[in-house]
Amino acid sequence: MKNIALITAGGVGSRANQFIPKQFLTINDKPVIIYTLEKFQQHEDISDIVVVCLAGWEEYLKANAKQFGISKLRGVVNGGQSGIESIQNGLKFIREFADLDDVILVHDGNRPGVSVETISDCILQTQEQGVSITAININEAVFTTENDKNEPELLNRDLLIRTQTPHGIVLDKLIDLFKLASEKNITQTVAICTLLVELNQPIYFCKGSAKNFKITTAEDIDLFKGMILVDGKK
Repeated sequence: MKNIALITAGGVGSRANQFIPKQFLTINDKPVIIYTLEKFQQHEDISDIVVVCLAGWEEYLKANAKQFGISKLRGVVNGGQSGIESIQNGLKFIREFADLDDVILVHDGNRPGVSVETISDCILQTQEQGVSITAININEAVFTTENDKNEPELLNRDLLIRTQTPHGIVLDKLIDLFKLASEKNITQTVAICTLLVELNQPIYFCKGSAKNFKITTAEDIDLFKGMILVDGKK
C-alpha cells in the first residue's frame, strides 16, 4: 500500500489581488507551491506526488521542483474547469501506476502550512476507515444572515467544524465515488468532502491546524510570511 499526494494547483488567484496565481507567488525566493510540496517530500510515508497544474505553468513548476529537490514528483497534469474536475484529471494519471488499495491524499497547493502530524493522522485514518477529511473546530461566534437583513441567527459553534485538506481516500473508493457521481449527474460539487455528503457516504474527520490555512487573499500572504519568520527563529 502506497500513500500518494495529489496536489491541486489550478486556481488563478483572483482574490489575492496578484497577477501571478497565488500558488506560484514567490515568498523568500521560493514559490508557495514548493513550500507545500516540501511537506509531502519530507514525509517518510509519502511515496509519490502528482500535481494538477494551471495551464501554462507546468514547466515553471517542473523547473522549481527540480531546483528545490522535489524528487517524489511523479507527474504534472493539466487542471480542469473546477476543483473536482482537476481531481478527476489527477485520478486518471494516478490510475496508470497505483494499486486500488493505495491511499490518495488530495491537498490544496496553496495550503503550505500543513504539518507532518496532520499528514500522518490523515494517512492513518484513511487506512483504517477508507476516508479521512481534515478539519478544525470553530472558536468564534458564527451567525447566518439572509438577504442582508439585520436579523442574524446565532449558530451553536460546538456543532460546527471547518474542513481543510488533505482529504484522504483509498483509490478504489475514489474511483467508485466519481462513478456514482457521474451516474447521478453530480458535476458542480467543490471537493471530496462535499461529494461524499451529496452521495450520502460516511465521513470521518481528522484533526487539522489553524496554521494549515488556505492562501486566498493578500492578508493570507502576510500571515504565511509571518509563519516563515517565526519558524526561522526557532
